[in-house]
Amino acid sequence: MKLIGSYTSPYVRKISVILLEKGLTFEFVNESPWPDESHVPQYNPLGKVPALVDDSGEAWYDSPIIAAWLDAQDATPKLLPEDALQAIKVRQLEALADGVCDSALIIVREQLRPAEQQSETELLRQREKIRRGLDALEQEAAKGQWLNGEQITLADIATACTIGYLNFRHVVPNWCVDRPSLVKLVEKMFQRESFARTVPPAA
Repeated sequence: MKLIGSYTSPYVRKISVILLEKGLTFEFVNESPWPDESHVPQYNPLGKVPALVDDSGEAWYDSPIIAAWLDAQDATPKLLPEDALQAIKVRQLEALADGVCDSALIIVREQLRPAEQQSETELLRQREKIRRGLDALEQEAAKGQWLNGEQITLADIATACTIGYLNFRHVVPNWCVDRPSLVKLVEKMFQRESFARTVPPAA
C-alpha cells in the first residue's frame, strides 16, 4: 500500500496511525496538495490528502473513507464496533473531531493572510466551532464508551490527531482547561508508538 500525504496534515496522521496500529506495511509518499505541479490530483480528483493506493492499484480518499476501508480489512485491532448503529456513533465522533480540525485549518490559513486582510469575524466563528466541538468531545470522553474507553477506537485516534494539530499550530492553546477527560485521552494516546512515530516535524 501507498499513503500519499504530508507529514503535517492531521488527516494524514490519522491514517498513518491506523496503519501502524494494525501493523500494515505501507510506503509513505510525502506530497503536498498545494503546488500547481502536485501529483495528488492523480489519486484524488479533489486534490486533497490523504489518498491511499491499495495493492491492486485502486486509490481511496478521503480520510473517513480510508479509515473505514482499512477497518474492513482483516487486520486488527478493529477500530469500529460490529454493531452497525454503534459504528455510526463512532463515525459521528470521528466527524466531530475532523470538524474541529477543519475549523483549526481555516484559522491557520486565515492567519497566514496579511493582518489587514484577516477577518476577525471568521476567526471568532471558527473558534466558537472549536469550543463547541471540544465541549461535545469532552462529554463523550467522560462517558468512556466509544471515546476514552478501554479499547482503542477510530474516535480516539481522530480526536487525538485533532488535538495534536491544535498543539502543533498553537490554535486554542487553552483547549485543556476544564476538559479533564480529553486531557486523559490524549495523554494515553500520545504514549502509543503509533503517535510517537507520527509527530509532525517542527514548523
